[in-house]
Amino acid sequence: MRALARVKKASASRVIAELVESGLQAQDAERDRFVQLADRLARSDDPAEQERIKRELARLTFGD
Repeated sequence: MRALARVKKASASRVIAELVESGLQAQDAERDRFVQLADRLARSDDPAEQERIKRELARLTFGD
């Protein structure tokens, strides 16, 4: 952590705060993607599209 802080010319605390913030933003983006897919699934009438969306939702929920 200190090496990264030196490279960025920031304190270790600042680097940790940036990493936490980045992680929270990534979580929010993934949650938004999940909600969008769930909405598309609810509105879709195409069985093939529904299956693709279900697989993507499963991947987001359980991983690869």
